[in-house]
Amino acid sequence: MAGLPARPPPWVRGGLKGADHPAAPLSNVGGGQYGAGMADQPDPADSSPPPRRTPRGGQPTPHDAVFHQIFGVPVNAASQLRAVLPPALAARLDLGRLARVPASFVDEALKWRHSDLLFTAPLDGRDVYVYILVEHQSSDDPLMAFRMLRYVTRIWDQHLREHPGTRQLPAIIPLVVHHGSRRWTGPVQLADLIALDPAAGQAMGACLPRFEFLLDDLGEVDGRQLLDRGLTPAALIALLLLKTAAGNPAITAELRRWAAQLRAVLDQPGGGEAFIALLTYIELVSETPADDLRDLAASLGSDAEEAYVTTAEMLRAEGRTEGRTEGRTEGRAEALVEMLTVKFGPLPDSVPKMVHAAPVDQIKAWTARAVTADTLDQIFS
Repeated sequence: MAGLPARPPPWVRGGLKGADHPAAPLSNVGGGQYGAGMADQPDPADSSPPPRRTPRGGQPTPHDAVFHQIFGVPVNAASQLRAVLPPALAARLDLGRLARVPASFVDEALKWRHSDLLFTAPLDGRDVYVYILVEHQSSDDPLMAFRMLRYVTRIWDQHLREHPGTRQLPAIIPLVVHHGSRRWTGPVQLADLIALDPAAGQAMGACLPRFEFLLDDLGEVDGRQLLDRGLTPAALIALLLLKTAAGNPAITAELRRWAAQLRAVLDQPGGGEAFIALLTYIELVSETPADDLRDLAASLGSDAEEAYVTTAEMLRAEGRTEGRTEGRTEGRAEALVEMLTVKFGPLPDSVPKMVHAAPVDQIKAWTARAVTADTLDQIFS
């Protein structure tokens, strides 16, 4: 449609300014899940049939976990937003007062491929929402503009419930971060999803809904371009890992080029937790040998090596616990089977049997691969 660009330009701005100040944000939206009192109905646009049973595993994917751990910290999220928002908008948005709102608006059936965070920040003195969604799938979602509109309206629905009698809606800035290996090719505006020829679209004019989300496609940027963004060290390494770590046996060798930034993660406030989150992600999604990862950590200093040992012990302890607890292992297996069913449709009989017979560490590895895989062979090969 005329008047809207086909996609947002790749705005890049450097320099982290401001600090993680407490804000006076809008009232928190929900208490963790969206819409107290609002049914979490499946997205009618899902192409695959919903699973017959609700997954019992309840565990976040490794991608989801590292995204929330790193970008749930406002100073890290603010550095990303400064880099990718349109310059005129970033200049007016007080990202030094970015504050997280504990809520999620993603459909249950899509939590394996979408992670989201909601923030507030003042825009010219008036609080607005900033909604960040990460797309974990390697291929892009052609209906993402519609899904994002659904999530945006859920934020407004909850705001209206918490502010009865209001006559205006707060602005919402929607951003999608895509870290698949392929570049994003799907529409970023809703008008491109509506099945009309140009003449009919022209005739309908203002009757057509107008909505567009901002896109940060990591498939279009390399490490040097990420470095030029002026991100916090934790945000930089997290984006690099989201972009390159899954299934990568050489990720530790590649990370040696980023030793200064890894060291800087530890030196930041709360850096120990962030560093452990990054190590955990590498352990769970990459194919790197454990000795290589320990050598990398040791090269960064004794505290980094201690963080690696802590990470390895936590993962081993979790594995021992889950290995002894049949219910937890079964829950992970069932969750993976149902994720695969949603993603690929009916499975060969051999797949559920193989998953249910596997040890928990193998199930976790398959689950990490499944998030970005395009075929079953990519998961189980």
